Amino acid sequence: MMAVAKLLGGVPCRLAFALLAMCWGVPAMAEAIGLRSSLCHAVTDSQAHDDRLASLRFSCTDAPRDYQRGSLWLTSRLDRLPIEPRHIVLMVHYSRFDRLAVAFSYADGAVRWQEVSGGRFGTHWRAGGQIAFEAPDRDASITAVTLRFERLADYGLLHARLMPAAEGVEQSTVLAAIIGAALTLLLVGGIYTLSLAAAIRRHFLAWHGAWAVCMFVWGAIWSQLDLLAFPMMAGTVSAQICTFLSCLAVALATASAVTSLGRDTLPRVLRTATLALGAANAVAGIPLALIRGPGLTQFAELLGYLILADLAAVTLCLGWAWRRGSTEARDFAGAWSVPMATLAAIQLVDMDDHLWGAGSKLVILLAATWQTLWLTIATTRRIGRLRIERDRARAGEALAREAARRDALTGVRNRRGFEENVASLLDRARAGGLPAALLLIDIDRFKSINDEHGHDAGDAVLHRIGERIAAWEGAMCTVGRIGGEEFGLLAVGLDGLILDRFAESVRVGIAACDHRRIIGDQIVTASIGVAQSRVAADFRELFKLADEALYEAKHAGRNRVVSRRYRGHAARSADPPVAARDQAAFRSSR
Repeated sequence: MMAVAKLLGGVPCRLAFALLAMCWGVPAMAEAIGLRSSLCHAVTDSQAHDDRLASLRFSCTDAPRDYQRGSLWLTSRLDRLPIEPRHIVLMVHYSRFDRLAVAFSYADGAVRWQEVSGGRFGTHWRAGGQIAFEAPDRDASITAVTLRFERLADYGLLHARLMPAAEGVEQSTVLAAIIGAALTLLLVGGIYTLSLAAAIRRHFLAWHGAWAVCMFVWGAIWSQLDLLAFPMMAGTVSAQICTFLSCLAVALATASAVTSLGRDTLPRVLRTATLALGAANAVAGIPLALIRGPGLTQFAELLGYLILADLAAVTLCLGWAWRRGSTEARDFAGAWSVPMATLAAIQLVDMDDHLWGAGSKLVILLAATWQTLWLTIATTRRIGRLRIERDRARAGEALAREAARRDALTGVRNRRGFEENVASLLDRARAGGLPAALLLIDIDRFKSINDEHGHDAGDAVLHRIGERIAAWEGAMCTVGRIGGEEFGLLAVGLDGLILDRFAESVRVGIAACDHRRIIGDQIVTASIGVAQSRVAADFRELFKLADEALYEAKHAGRNRVVSRRYRGHAARSADPPVAARDQAAFRSSR
């Protein structure tokens, strides 16, 4: 589990080989030399002066001990390393210390010191969580490099490399570009996911968005790009924050994966246990971030086992839900499978001297970006499918509502649909001060058609007439079948002579319908009663008035138009009433 301990700044192990492919296209920087195997050590109290270097006795066997509260001196002779001892830069990849002083010793006996302290790295910091010390350019060659740490947290997590200065610049530039791109994608993905969570109110999206933002903050602090804005955060404080954020990210990712699965797809015990493991990782991050003594590595190894248990539990949840048909489980399995496989590989391969010194932490950052993009795209695609299904359902519902308002035989609106359209048209007419007219159209002697030719022929005649009447449907006119052989037509904006001509054209148009294939040469006519109003009146008033006018048209011999003008209740009361019994007798005969 040492590999997990080395990921203190990046415990969440969200790894993806696919994103690493972008790194392989960059030169491998083979001339960089890792110093770990060539370092000799000495331990003194922190009060010792840097000039004491010449008198120190270094041990090149075993590992240093009892150095956390004092000074740890590490030296490497360059004549033992395959590197040109001029124009070199030292890259240090660990920052949990109070002070780091670097001495370059030259063949002529000169020693040149450079140093950084916790909270201030000056111009020595580089992207990728590295600290660079460039050897001063002198005629004499460099014979040794010595590092002095005060209150170093853990020697086992320290990595340092030597390389040509030009190569160091190239590596830093490459790392800055890769990390900047990854952080940008993480931030955009996190904001987008959080906005989706707010829009559709899904808890797992909120957890995932919080995880992406957490990984963005972790990446910005680990890579030291935050020092552009907060230069005083360099060193131990940043490392401790990164450690806690990495543990918190495990908990957020676990919550995102588990809450994406419906409660009915997981056993309650498995769901609760997995969430508890995720929460335990976040809690464990607090003491791990604060430890600076000998127990750091051991505690990190224990946390590594806890992470593996969490990953195993999440895997079990996803597999369980997938077998029960959960699409969310399929999406999360795709996002988690690569990180879990990569975690196993990291246990076997030490990556911390690779990828330009960024090692496993760069892998974590890239994998976090991959996982964010994967889940964001998968979620967007699923939401898109749900939206399409919703739109189809709404369209189907609208068609069903429209069908419920249509007459199945003639295709025009039935009485319910007609009255609804009439209400909206009359409202528009009142708002615009427009006249309105209601035409009641009744087929003459329709009962005789049914009696002589049968109901099928009668239905065919009604269908043909319905098609003809539907031709007048428009923005200012609506038609419908009132019932039986009676149709209604409401027109807005027509009045006086224009209305009379329109009503007559309707009558003529109906009489011109060709029914020869149905009932031979028999002509089918219609009587029309018109109720017109200069300012749109109530539909019921118009209907009563049009019905009386229709009765007059029938009584006067059929196949004609009779028009009545609406003048309000008082004016209508002066008109001669139509006997209700006469109308009833007439309707039974028409």
